[in-house]
Amino acid sequence: MTLILRYAARSDRGLIREGNQDSVYAGPRLLAVADGMGGMAAGDVASNIVISAIAPLDEDVAPDNLIDAWRGAVGSANQQLRDTVDANPRLDGMGSTLTGMLFSGSKMCMVHIGDSRAYMLRDGDFTQITKDDTYVQILVDEGRITAEEATVHPQRSLITKAMDGRDAEPEFSVRQVLPGDRYLICSDGLSSVVSADTIAQTMREYVDPQQCVERLLALALRGGGPDNITIIVADASDDNIVEQAPVVGGAASRERAHNNVDVESTPAARASALSPPRAASPESAPSDEPRRPKRHPVRATVILVILVGLLGGGLYGLWMWSQSQFYIGATDGGQVAIFSGVPGQLAGFSLSEVQEVSSVTLGELTTVAQDQVRKGIAADSLADAQARLNELVRDDPANVNLLPRCPASPTPNPGQTSSPAPDPSPTAASTEPAVLPTPVPCRSN
Repeated sequence: MTLILRYAARSDRGLIREGNQDSVYAGPRLLAVADGMGGMAAGDVASNIVISAIAPLDEDVAPDNLIDAWRGAVGSANQQLRDTVDANPRLDGMGSTLTGMLFSGSKMCMVHIGDSRAYMLRDGDFTQITKDDTYVQILVDEGRITAEEATVHPQRSLITKAMDGRDAEPEFSVRQVLPGDRYLICSDGLSSVVSADTIAQTMREYVDPQQCVERLLALALRGGGPDNITIIVADASDDNIVEQAPVVGGAASRERAHNNVDVESTPAARASALSPPRAASPESAPSDEPRRPKRHPVRATVILVILVGLLGGGLYGLWMWSQSQFYIGATDGGQVAIFSGVPGQLAGFSLSEVQEVSSVTLGELTTVAQDQVRKGIAADSLADAQARLNELVRDDPANVNLLPRCPASPTPNPGQTSSPAPDPSPTAASTEPAVLPTPVPCRSN
């Protein structure tokens, strides 16, 4: 039995973010959401690369080949991310989540990495079918916090796995699809703002996928829209209906001024929609084209001067803009500090400088917190950076970012005599090997 998808998709920048770093693709056989991350390191570039790399999967794939198809596409996306960073080191640190579904017949293969989510509504039962790759999810799994506490935890946005050109392995799973199943894929701009109960009620109430998407988007915006919001709602049907055209949106959309772009359902059209058009090569020009007259030298010089001026002005504007940005990083000496500017260098000059240095070193932070500081924790302003730094290095036993303090060494009593030496006789010797306690990481008092 071959099932047909009826779907709708939207991607919105929300009410706070200046741009949209999410990307979305919804087609007859492929549904995918990628939430870019990296702030100044171009999260929109990362999500665009990921969606562009997997879009060719939207074609007939044998049910037994679904996982292999996903692995090939994910490997290609990671390689493109790696090549992009190698070509432009300033983009180091960018990455993207990926939650996608590939359908074939009555089977669906899902790939997941990061904190974008997938849900399923079947016979009225609404369930989350992905597990967040986040720091707070680890705390929940270990029983250190509850699921309710995770929703308000200060580190709830800290993800532990993402597609960033490295060797992080997504989760793959194959599921049976039944007629009437409804699927939701969304970025955390929806799931972290609107409760699961409200999402479930909306999924049951709105029969039309487009109306359901619009309602969920409205709920996320009503909740403040603090992040980019990307939503796909898709229904599996065995009715004899015509396949829809794919929808490409967010950062992956060619027309950035529109949230949604419908493209013709052919591999060539999809590739064109996700890739910038190439400039025509000289060999492609007609051989009988008349030769153009040479430009006047003075005019060419004036144009060159104007272009140089525009370039210089643009670089100066970029420099001024970078100095209005702030992030938390580490100094060369290993101190956690607030920097103004952006990480990296331009023409050998650093694009950031230290504003405030804390008394905490990288070695006093947990491994997860160290990784975040090395990558740079972006802040919206100096006040926001100060607040984030205080939260990061707060000397509080409940602060999960700091290592616990080492226990104090006992102070010997001057009047106390040393204990008698143990009896060296064979009867006093233990036959058991000594077991040394495993050292626990801690920070000095």
